[in-house]
Amino acid sequence: MDIQTIKNRYDIVGNDPKLLMAINKAIQVAPTDLSILVTGESGVGKEVFARMIHDNSGRKHKKLVPVNCGAIPEGTIESELFGHVKGSFTGADKDRKGYFEEADGGTIFLDEIGELPLSMQVKLLRVLENGEIIPVGSSSARKINVRVVAATNVDLMAAIRKGQYREDLYYRLNQISIAIPPLRERKDDIILLFRKFASDVSEKYHMPLLQLSDDARQYLRQYPWYGNVRELKNVTEQIAVVENDRLVTSEILSNYIHYVPDGNMPVLFRPEAQQSSTAISDRELLLKALSMGQMINEMRSEINNLKQIITSLAQHNTNQRQTGAAQPEYIEREQYYQLDTPSHIDVSPYPQQTETPNHNIRTFKHPAGNTYDLPSYQQPTEDVEFQDSEVVENEPLSLADREKAAILKALEINHGRRKPAAQMLGISERTLYRKIKEYDLEQ
Repeated sequence: MDIQTIKNRYDIVGNDPKLLMAINKAIQVAPTDLSILVTGESGVGKEVFARMIHDNSGRKHKKLVPVNCGAIPEGTIESELFGHVKGSFTGADKDRKGYFEEADGGTIFLDEIGELPLSMQVKLLRVLENGEIIPVGSSSARKINVRVVAATNVDLMAAIRKGQYREDLYYRLNQISIAIPPLRERKDDIILLFRKFASDVSEKYHMPLLQLSDDARQYLRQYPWYGNVRELKNVTEQIAVVENDRLVTSEILSNYIHYVPDGNMPVLFRPEAQQSSTAISDRELLLKALSMGQMINEMRSEINNLKQIITSLAQHNTNQRQTGAAQPEYIEREQYYQLDTPSHIDVSPYPQQTETPNHNIRTFKHPAGNTYDLPSYQQPTEDVEFQDSEVVENEPLSLADREKAAILKALEINHGRRKPAAQMLGISERTLYRKIKEYDLEQ
């Protein structure tokens, strides 16, 4: 069967070399059982090619089952494709065949295959590899014999790189690839298609035939037609029904074609308008650059302010350590075990210390009423040489040493019993256990 016969049979209009190549390829691969992937933008007529392939194959006496994968909800797509058994889910009151089983012996056309969820891509790959389906709720596989023709307007290779499509499924579907060119690449076919659609409307509704003016022809050729053949048919039918004037001009077309995204429509050239547009563009670029520079300067200023604040805090902490100032989190504990409490510090909630004539003993009185003695720090009587020049002689005991000494004394008074020792120190028994372990005081 030659190409012209095929074109007449399936109402294909056009003589573009890319279109003729796609038709010829479809006729050649139709007798085989290879999976075919038809690619092209929405509205170019991919389903026509699926029907052409099925009708010229050995399966033409069986069903061609078209399935729009993008129109089926994800929750029911497995049941729609592979069927289900009775009781497999709520509402499954009887067994139901899926699209694959309905197409057994024939061809299934999976349109918008790029919209198939990842979970279903794995199951579809198994069907293509093994020729078996497992209905939802069933534990046994069913053998089927189906030829798959898939179509998509999605760039599947880009989807594979993004992890949105399985590469193994792509190569299993794409045993033969047929690419249908968009209408904007078939400029000579646009006028032929307009005439064909206008003739169909005229014959159907008994109206005079539409004619195109020269400027209308140019207008149609320059328009990008992102809706492809479907959009051209829609525009033609609207004009044929609505307009009384049978001569279609560019002015009439402009009332039905509103969107020109790439600016390819013919316009009147004005040098002064171009210069004005260029000047405006330059000003916008300059303003954007100045605005960006101002933002960068503000960010630098904020970063410098943060650096100054951090440096100031670091210097303040260093000065506190050098002058022996207690850190905030240790102030409460320092006051609790302070042996030489300054007069200006109010330590009323904590154990009160009472000076005794013996300067070597400090008596602590706990708010609960218990009184116990702690050894006071003894001033060294001999001169000691220190290698570290920053160490100051007569330095008082550290906070940890004081805490350790108080715990030891409390344990000694209570003969090693930790519960009364904790009560004497005014801390919980659990805290005392932790301090004993921390200072390695276990005997």
